[in-house]
Amino acid sequence: MLLKADFQPRAPATAPIDRVIEAAGRIILGKETPVRLALACLLARGHLLIEDLPGVGKTTLAHVLARSLGLHFQRIQFTSDMLPADIIGVSIYERDTGGFSFHPGPIFAQVILADEVNRATPKTQSALLEAMEEHQVTADGETRKLPEPFFVIATQNPSEQVGTFPLPESQLDRFMMRIELGYPDREAERALLSGTDRRDLLATLDPCMTPAELMELQAGVETIHVAPALLDYVQAIVEHTRRSPDYVAGLSPRAALALVRSARAWALLEGRDKVIPEDVQAILPGVAAHRLHPAHDAARRVDVGAQLLAAVPIP
Repeated sequence: MLLKADFQPRAPATAPIDRVIEAAGRIILGKETPVRLALACLLARGHLLIEDLPGVGKTTLAHVLARSLGLHFQRIQFTSDMLPADIIGVSIYERDTGGFSFHPGPIFAQVILADEVNRATPKTQSALLEAMEEHQVTADGETRKLPEPFFVIATQNPSEQVGTFPLPESQLDRFMMRIELGYPDREAERALLSGTDRRDLLATLDPCMTPAELMELQAGVETIHVAPALLDYVQAIVEHTRRSPDYVAGLSPRAALALVRSARAWALLEGRDKVIPEDVQAILPGVAAHRLHPAHDAARRVDVGAQLLAAVPIP
């Protein structure tokens, strides 16, 4: 049986990431859990999808993460008339040399903010697939590596809003996590209304770590111990989604790997050197909900994360 044991944590030092959380908390008020989930996703070398109503701070959170992590940042504003070349780049004929020269697009950065990604057509959205999976892009028959580390932070508006295109399942599966911010509570909103403009605060935000420190923490995630009994718990969750009639299809092996990697990153954020069931439970809604499609219309508003936690007991 899995129990929350007492032990001395030996996880890698997390002082830089603690500074990131503190800095983000000064700008994104009252949203510590979504911020920590976002950082866990990035530490696990995943890509992040932020879905919510306009105006709740999706883009601001992406800016905060990029600036506080000290990474080269590019923002791509997705629109219905955008083409894949607007993201990847294009070859232009150079009269002086008599040949074509590749001009890289905004995808060649360490952090990409794909803002309102579901306002672009599926053809344009697909331009991100190779980049997100293999950290490279292919143009004009030549493969070009992307910088390391490489993250895509995408925002999208709810699909029922005007002018949006649904993300294909293959695209959704490339995002390790999907999170929501929601409305601020009364206290946080009062501080927001009476305080300094968030854009002014963002301009004063200094990097809290170097890219080398970030990559060291990412390597530290791989050292977090996962017990066989914990893997049994993850497999039980995955197998339940595949057998249950509530879902069109179950979680894929890629999703199972994302559960383990995200749980390791969450354990590191908590200062532990091993994963416990509470780590899996903390990240489960963010990893699983956007990958599972309810089989019945009546179930589409069900909280998938809560449903899975209730249906699958800890071994």
